[in-house]
Amino acid sequence: MENKQPLFSVTKKDFRIDYYRGTGKGGQKRNKTENCCRITHVESGAVGKSEEGRSRLHNQQTAFKRCVETEIFQKWYKLEVAKRLGRLADIKQEVESSMQPENLKVEMRDEEGRWIESAM
Repeated sequence: MENKQPLFSVTKKDFRIDYYRGTGKGGQKRNKTENCCRITHVESGAVGKSEEGRSRLHNQQTAFKRCVETEIFQKWYKLEVAKRLGRLADIKQEVESSMQPENLKVEMRDEEGRWIESAM
C-alpha cells in the first residue's frame, strides 16, 4: 500500500469558537450556562452553530460538523486543494478562455418583458 501524506490539515486553531447562553425553553440551567456554541472558520467565513444539547462538548462537536458541511467551507476546501496541487493556474486559464466574448451571450429584456439578444 502507498504511503500517503496529507496535503494540509485543518485544526482547531483555524477556527474561532464562541460560547454563549441559550434562550428559550430550558429554564434556569439554560439561562445561566454558556453551553451553546458557534464555530467560525476564519479563512472561509463558514459558520456552524448548535444550541440543542445541554452539554458544551456535544454542542461544540455538532457545531464543528455543521461548519465543515457548509457550502462555503466545501468551496474553500476545494480551492485550497487546487492551490496545493498546483492546479489553480490551469483553472484560471480555463476560466479566462471561457470568458472570451465569442463564448458569451448577453440577453436583455425589452419593454414587453421578452428576452432579446444584446450586442456586446
